[in-house]
Amino acid sequence: MEPVIQEEPTGCGIAASAALAGVSYAEAKQKANALGIYAADTTLWSETEHVRTLLREFGITVSPKETPFKAWESLPDKALLAIKWHTEQGKPFWHWVVFIREHGEAKVLDSKKALKFNTRRDFGRMKPKWYIEVSN
Repeated sequence: MEPVIQEEPTGCGIAASAALAGVSYAEAKQKANALGIYAADTTLWSETEHVRTLLREFGITVSPKETPFKAWESLPDKALLAIKWHTEQGKPFWHWVVFIREHGEAKVLDSKKALKFNTRRDFGRMKPKWYIEVSN
């Protein structure tokens, strides 16, 4: 699985969905927009339903709940993570990334355009708040 770079400053949920679906950002954005999901909508990174809807459209099954993050070792082999979690005026916001464990190697696919490397292994720097397990 490869990272997909977000083409909009607020498109991390679309990019994470694209990475999980194995499609380009443009393809995921087109599908999201057809569903009424837009990167500029703050609920894309302050609620989980838009990303869940987009993933369902791609045929990807995710857990119905968010599980509090405890340790990298306890994560399932595939998950959506909420990092950079914070509140603004009492409302939670976060950055969506994908955690994957393939062939015994753990990595995070981070869609942020400004990163030098979008495949991350600097686990000590990331502070996930919770995750959503991805089943397929």
